[in-house]
Amino acid sequence: MSYSPAELADRAEIQDVLVRYAWAIDTKDWDLFDTLFTHDAHLDYTANPGGVKGSVADVKQWLMQSLLAFPSSQHLLSNTEIQIDGDRAAARTQMTNPMGARTRTTALHWFFIGGSYHDELVRTTGGWKICKRVERTTWMQGKLPPELVFE
Repeated sequence: MSYSPAELADRAEIQDVLVRYAWAIDTKDWDLFDTLFTHDAHLDYTANPGGVKGSVADVKQWLMQSLLAFPSSQHLLSNTEIQIDGDRAAARTQMTNPMGARTRTTALHWFFIGGSYHDELVRTTGGWKICKRVERTTWMQGKLPPELVFE
């Protein structure tokens, strides 16, 4: 397959958006998180235990609260497929995520999640942004501890 310089630039910018998402979540950089989505984006994280779906503000609030229990996470992205159609794009990206949960009784409780992000993106005056995201969980090794500490 052959790509024009403009198509290569679009693909690189979309890939950068996806990678910045992983950094935003793992470093809990909520200002960076806000730059990744359109103002009317719809997110669906119901594949997560206790996950929510809704606006960026709704999901961000849930993430901010729930990730307090996870001082360590590392969203590893791979196998991204991007399809661009003018000013719109679709991407699906596989993800592996080791999570370290804080508990009252032990050191970090580790478990691993594998899944994928299914995104719709749109080109804006500020660059490519996610306008719809659905997270799908494919597998989990280990499980959530019975008690999480949100600090």
